[in-house]
Amino acid sequence: MSVTGVCQVCEQREAEYVCHRCGAAVCSVHFEQDRGLCVHCADPQGRDDVFAESDEDVPEFR
Repeated sequence: MSVTGVCQVCEQREAEYVCHRCGAAVCSVHFEQDRGLCVHCADPQGRDDVFAESDEDVPEFR
């Protein structure tokens, strides 16, 4: 399956994956490959910061 568009989490990077639970198109930073889930579905309680350290290179998150 081809994924096009921007990540539905950071709205900055190119989406490369689709969450197996919610269907969100997400970038590699916001996708847990071992579980096949976006960061929101992987942590539904919101305990973790969904904006990873590698988001620091995106101006909006500085």
